Amino acid sequence: MKNKQILLANRPKGWVSPEDFNLVETELAPLSDGEILVKNLYLSLDPYMRGRMNDSKSYAAKVELGEVMVGATAGEVVESKNPKFQPGEKVTTMLGWQLYGKSNGAGVQKLGNAALPLSVYLGTVGMPGVTAWYGLLEIGKPKADETVVVSAATGAVGSVVGQLAKMKGCRTVGIAGGATKCQYAVGELGYDVCVDYQSATFYKDLVAATPAGVDIYFENVGGSILDAVLTRLNAFARIPLCGLISQYNATEAYGLKNFGLLLTNRVLVQGFIVSEHPEKWPEALSQLGQGVAEGKIKYHETITEGLENAPLAFIGLLKGQNLGKQVVKLA
Repeated sequence: MKNKQILLANRPKGWVSPEDFNLVETELAPLSDGEILVKNLYLSLDPYMRGRMNDSKSYAAKVELGEVMVGATAGEVVESKNPKFQPGEKVTTMLGWQLYGKSNGAGVQKLGNAALPLSVYLGTVGMPGVTAWYGLLEIGKPKADETVVVSAATGAVGSVVGQLAKMKGCRTVGIAGGATKCQYAVGELGYDVCVDYQSATFYKDLVAATPAGVDIYFENVGGSILDAVLTRLNAFARIPLCGLISQYNATEAYGLKNFGLLLTNRVLVQGFIVSEHPEKWPEALSQLGQGVAEGKIKYHETITEGLENAPLAFIGLLKGQNLGKQVVKLA
């Protein structure tokens, strides 16, 4: 059998380009005892992948040059020499940017009788959804009538944060780029208001949207947007620090101008990596899955067809061109 893979070809300096990836065709080696072969049907594209392309110290290992790009996949077991898995079973894995992948079963999650579309288990009922759930509920600890601001409000994580915060009785303010995303945030996701960071009146609009200040800021972007929100924080506000996507392709770090307000307002800032909290995943996935199945949690997917188009889709993700969860349909 033939496999197709996308390998890391270069370590980008600044913005990622298509030349940083290499599409190759390889032979699939026979399975060893204890292994399974998975046909990947969907590939998840996520901002964290940009950091894995760098040769720098981080919370996770970098992708080596010539290796398959890292990434979560959802697919089907097509061959098994592992008694725990049977052909035909649907699974989520971390097999990366390729059509097929082998695994010894470690980290492979069975989906059982998946009641939802397979791709949803890479988004709202997967790592991004759990990230939203953990960051908001475990770090933000929202209370009714508090104001929650969410950057990248219509992305895979932010779209879930806003809905969960609304369920907790909070006033929700989204920050997104462009009128279409802001309209979606309010009309479909239920945000009370959404502020367009691309607008010349962004800061004025942010002030108007947060008349009682900000109690929780779920941070996904960093940079000048973070600086703006810092001026709106109430005393003892909480910032679940999930991502800094505006900085991932920057060649110079953004220097915060309003950093001192964190001290003035005794703000809790907590960075987190959701994979470090496996004990919370079953509860989170159960609640998220039930919410989606009952229509209480809405989601949107931007679906790109074909493995060969994954690099351009990834670059588009980093530029904010996607709405909701970005996935690649592989088969």
